[in-house]
Amino acid sequence: MRIIRYIVKKEFKQIFRNKGMLPIIFILPVLQLVILSNAATYEIKNIMVGYVDADNSSSSRGLVERFDASTYFYVTNKFASEKEASEAMQGGSIDAYINIPTNFERDLQKDKINEVGVFIDAIDGSAAGVINVYISQIIKSYNKNIRLDLIQVSDGVQKTNNIDSIPLFWYNNTLNYKTFMVPGILVLLVTMITLFLSGMNIVREKEIGTLEQINVTPIKKHHFIIGKLFPFWVLGMGLLTIGLILAKVIFNTPMIGNLGLLYAYTSVYILVILGMGLFISNFTETQQQAMFIAWFFIVIFILMSGLFTPIESMPKWAQILTEFNPIKYFVEIIRMVMLKGSGFTDIFPLAIKTLAYAIVMNGLAVWSYKKTT
Repeated sequence: MRIIRYIVKKEFKQIFRNKGMLPIIFILPVLQLVILSNAATYEIKNIMVGYVDADNSSSSRGLVERFDASTYFYVTNKFASEKEASEAMQGGSIDAYINIPTNFERDLQKDKINEVGVFIDAIDGSAAGVINVYISQIIKSYNKNIRLDLIQVSDGVQKTNNIDSIPLFWYNNTLNYKTFMVPGILVLLVTMITLFLSGMNIVREKEIGTLEQINVTPIKKHHFIIGKLFPFWVLGMGLLTIGLILAKVIFNTPMIGNLGLLYAYTSVYILVILGMGLFISNFTETQQQAMFIAWFFIVIFILMSGLFTPIESMPKWAQILTEFNPIKYFVEIIRMVMLKGSGFTDIFPLAIKTLAYAIVMNGLAVWSYKKTT
């Protein structure tokens, strides 16, 4: 233990003496959490929409007013023809336009089938899908209300035999997208910082030649590895603490579950990342090489973690590959604990997989590390 303590003390001194590393550890995570949590959102607002009104009735104007009153749409102007609206969309001045046909109000009064043309710029397929949902909801709501106003039964009583749904939103009742994104971004920061710092720190020892000097000393292999990686384990736990404080103070992210359980899981998860960093450093000779290799794997892990895209929407083969992605487990667990209040039994299957991953990854890292005596 005395040898490990000396190595740990030496590593902390090296970290805090490195002027370039300190901003990466303490400033960049704060900026990234604040910026990414605000920027990374699937919510679409200020949708530029135009319309072609061939009916010019009170009912058609009422439909346009519904879009104008929505916080998601900005009605630009009325087009004289569908050709003008199409040219405006081609030029990028509008994202969508609505074509209201002739006799729109008359057909509503006669309870005939009526169609409204909706044309959406679908270069960005995901955004087009969201815009389509927004437009469909407004038209559906307007259709229901206008029929209650126009359609009368013979005794003068309005038809109101509609089935209404009353949604109850659990775990995020305000539908605030930051509530969903902040925990995931926090996972991203803890992962990237600990992986890059641990991998590059060991490679840096190779570059300046001090690693070879340590290798020929009587220090045992496990003493060196524990002493080398322990400071970054502490930094990772510290980053989690800073991130949780910022999440609560800035974004008011709910923290329903047991934070002690979250810290316990994170302590195991960071071992996975440190093992990866050591494993990468064993096969690289420069910090640039370590950075490129780490970045290659981290991008794949992030994109297939369910952080930005649902895993359920991925192809079957990709869903199978995500079972080997440690970031996926951390993203799921941090959201389960913080937002749902899940307990140990709820996260146990994922925690066991992470523990197995940590054992395998660190085993490979230690096995591949060569110490000359």
